[in-house]
This record gives sequence, C-alpha cells and structure tokens, in this order.
Amino acid sequence: MRPATQHALIAAMATTIIAHADELTALDQAIGDGDHGLNMRRGFEAVLSDVDALAGQPLRDALMNLGTILIMKVGGASGPLYGTLFMTLAKELPAEPTVTEAATALDKAITAVQARGKSEPGQKTMLDVLIPVQQVLARGGSDLLRRLPLVAEEAAQATVPMHAIRGRASFLGARSVGHMDPGARSSAVLVAAACSALEGACL
Repeated sequence: MRPATQHALIAAMATTIIAHADELTALDQAIGDGDHGLNMRRGFEAVLSDVDALAGQPLRDALMNLGTILIMKVGGASGPLYGTLFMTLAKELPAEPTVTEAATALDKAITAVQARGKSEPGQKTMLDVLIPVQQVLARGGSDLLRRLPLVAEEAAQATVPMHAIRGRASFLGARSVGHMDPGARSSAVLVAAACSALEGACL
C-alpha cells in the first residue's frame, strides 16, 4: 500500500472515531460502563499522533503497531479486542491485498476476536457488524467500498433489539434490548471511515 493511501486510511479511522466519541459514550452510558467513547478517543488520538510514522511503515508493521497502541491506550474490553483485530490483520494481510485476501484476513481476525472475547454472533457485540461485513467482502462484486458501510450500518442497527449475552450490557438482561451496542457502532464507524479513505485513494 502506498504511504499516502496508508496515511489517509489510518487518519480517517482515527479522526472519525474521535468525532464520534460522544455518541459512543452516550450509547455506552445506556447499557455499559459509559466509557467506550472516551476510551476509543484516547486510543485513536494516540494513533493519530503517530500517523506519519505508521504511514511510512510496511502495512503489516503499521497494523501491528496500531493494534499495540490500542491495547496500551484504550483499556477496558475494547482495547484488547480492537488490538487483536488489527494485530491479526497485520499477520494475515499481504502488502497489496486483493479483495479475496482481505476477506480471508478479516475472517481470521474475527476468529481471533471471538476467542479473545469468548463471544458469538447474535450476542450484541462488535462481531454482529464485523461478520456481515466480512461475508459481503468475501462475496466480492462491484462497488464494495460503497456497499460495505451500508452493511455495517444496518448490522449495527440490528443490535438494537438484541438481548446482550456478553460484555457489561449482559448484566442488564432484558433491559439491554432497545439500545444499540457501542462496540457494534464503533465497528461500523471504522468500516465506513476505511472505505471512504480507500475510495478516495482510488479516484
């Protein structure tokens, strides 16, 4: 991946999470500890401060270091989960991945997140966004960079009626129904930011 594209990709993810921090915090206040947005902002502010260095590294190193930053700075449950996601992508993605290779790498990253979080799809977590996105990516086809954010947004909305089984929200039982999962929302935000940056790089 060209350094300019890599810079745009990382910067877009970081600035978008920072911009949505208050929304993510509000979602988490409803069913969690209320710190998801604050934690994610802290982590991605650290990523953004290091974006020039990350952009100049090989893709694998950049993703590995990004994941490490998130583990160190985000904290809570989200730091290890997002750190695992990016660090597994680092291990699986080639320097210039095809759509098929990206789908395979994301599938393995999702498996690693499942193992770390001991969770399954349908339990009102970030997996409920990442898995549908991976499935659409694996099927390929045209206009993926515009379709994937729509899939991610629909998947995040679909967590609203779910009964939380994992995470802090699970302590609320049936009261978790009616609220979007914060991790699902942050995942959807990241997917949209990444696709927008990559689409811009292709123009």
